[in-house]
Amino acid sequence: MPEDTFEKVVSLAKRRGFVYPSSELYGGLSGFWDFGPLGVELKNNIKRAWWERMVWKRENVVGLDSAIIYNPKVWEASGHTKFMTDLLVECKNCHQRFRADHLEGSCPNCKKKDFTEPRPFNVMFKTYVGPIESAEGLAYLRPETAQGIFINFENIIKTNRLKLPFGIAQVGKAFRNEITTGNFVFRSREFEQMELEWFCRPAEADKWFKYWQKDRLSWYSELGMGKKSLHFREHEDKERAHYAVTAFDIEYQFPWGWGELEGIANRSDYDLKAHGLKYKDEESGEELIPYVVEPSVGVERLTFAFLLDAYDDSEKNRVVLKLNPRLAPYKVAVFPLVANKPELIKKAREIYLQIATNNLLLPVAWDARGNIGKRYYAQDEIGTPWCVTIDYQTLEDGTVTVRDRDTTKQERIKTGELLIYFTSKLS
Repeated sequence: MPEDTFEKVVSLAKRRGFVYPSSELYGGLSGFWDFGPLGVELKNNIKRAWWERMVWKRENVVGLDSAIIYNPKVWEASGHTKFMTDLLVECKNCHQRFRADHLEGSCPNCKKKDFTEPRPFNVMFKTYVGPIESAEGLAYLRPETAQGIFINFENIIKTNRLKLPFGIAQVGKAFRNEITTGNFVFRSREFEQMELEWFCRPAEADKWFKYWQKDRLSWYSELGMGKKSLHFREHEDKERAHYAVTAFDIEYQFPWGWGELEGIANRSDYDLKAHGLKYKDEESGEELIPYVVEPSVGVERLTFAFLLDAYDDSEKNRVVLKLNPRLAPYKVAVFPLVANKPELIKKAREIYLQIATNNLLLPVAWDARGNIGKRYYAQDEIGTPWCVTIDYQTLEDGTVTVRDRDTTKQERIKTGELLIYFTSKLS
């Protein structure tokens, strides 16, 4: 990946409405981002693809949407109030603060090498529940979604009669008061997680750990992410989370180097023991504390990786986001050949509505600005896989031109066959 791809993608993200700095009107707020019209579609498509793979296509996985704020005793039992810490250092010259493990010798701000001694800093955001800010009302914004699954473990088993092995999946917001943010949305203070907690018998934990490593890697490949851009890295003892006995990252080769995309951890029986929970088979009466294997990925970080991986400016004066069609914000763009012929505009609007209002829910864009070439290139830049052009031949024989984003090849398709054509491409 060329070194300048980072700057190009960040620029495109702002210019075309994928990602905006949050609170930009008032100078922004470090570590927080807003996803614009195209960004929210891309994020939702990624979450949908993950949910399809992890929940809808498995008979032994169910979903959950838990609250963002839990009883603070949850975090005491889980160990987060004790272990959810990073080592903070402060530059004695410019007084900027950094995570000690992110420094490479000198201060990134002033280049000096004079720092305070590292001290622990808990990254959980504090808040208060109730009308008075007191110790009794102290609570935390959740730093992970996993604990919501664990504290609902017995409820879900009772209401769904699940048998080992089984999984509980959740997509939701998490918050970490990171000492150092940066690299665009890679490290943020507010983010979404897609997590699966897979409960299994302790003797089968290693088998399932390897299964999820293979399965998760194949998901990235199916969505078009280059295999050469991904690899596994095992956590060193000093970096492994307090609950994990084994942990690997799926890393992506970002422009600045390899970085975590998804974590896969064997959490053993740590969490269920911490909350005093166990599994009981209602038929056999067997009781045990399952082990948990957890694949966990951040949505914003993953969205950025897909943008980087799809970005292609190898052709002169043409930028293409070669996103997998399942992820593309718009699947189809519709426009008349020229914008000053009422009969073409009327027919183009009919076809636009035909696609936009069907029950297959194909997001479709409308564009009648400028010349046809500029419209094609504008859709290429945001990743739209197919462009439908209504021309004079359409008025004669009911066919339209369908242009493919990646090859730029065009073919004539009957208007009545468009929905079948696009859904076959997306299947």
